[in-house]
Amino acid sequence: MYFTDRGIEELEERRGGEQVSLDWLADRLRAFVDRNPDFEVAVDRLATFLARDEGDTDEDDG
Repeated sequence: MYFTDRGIEELEERRGGEQVSLDWLADRLRAFVDRNPDFEVAVDRLATFLARDEGDTDEDDG
């Protein structure tokens, strides 16, 4: 288990039964980056990953 799995598990436990919009998620990601600018690249990569279909590939993903 990765260390980040703990945060994912907490998210699932606290909010797993909720439905959220992508607008809400985008707002929360922006708020996180505003408070934690060092994570801007990681959040951008996560957002790009979530935005693409599983079949989409891009050689520039890092």
